[in-house]
Amino acid sequence: MDIRLAQPEDLLGMQACNLQNLPENYQMRYYLYHILSWPQLSYVALDPKGRIVGYILAKMDEEAENAPHGHVTSISVLRGYRRLGIAKRLMLLSQRAMSEVYRAEYVSLHVRKSNRAAIGLYRDTLGFHSHQVEKGYCEHLPLAYPKKKKGFGSLG
Repeated sequence: MDIRLAQPEDLLGMQACNLQNLPENYQMRYYLYHILSWPQLSYVALDPKGRIVGYILAKMDEEAENAPHGHVTSISVLRGYRRLGIAKRLMLLSQRAMSEVYRAEYVSLHVRKSNRAAIGLYRDTLGFHSHQVEKGYCEHLPLAYPKKKKGFGSLG
């Protein structure tokens, strides 16, 4: 499985992956804004034929009042490619770039309370912890990474 930085020409494949898997869908300009503003933070996973089977869309928090931090806007892996470690690799690559390029001290994301597989990945595998429940945010449970000055882990 090849994973590389997302490019503008990947946007249609990223959006298609999003539309197949997630209820939160974005307009094309939102994807483009991320890739142009923070080109080091978004990645795509490609199958052997070069088709996008997963992606991570990430950014730096523009309204950070205190410590600089990143935010995972969206991550998705097509069903047939799940449980292969793709989401973990996408997360680690993006987190590393947040830390090394932008000096992020932590990363945040939102996940639906009903998405047990994702919560397991974030909490048990990647070490995220629940910060608070945001009512009215589509029944999402926000998770925030503990503040750390030196990166977020290795690709092991």
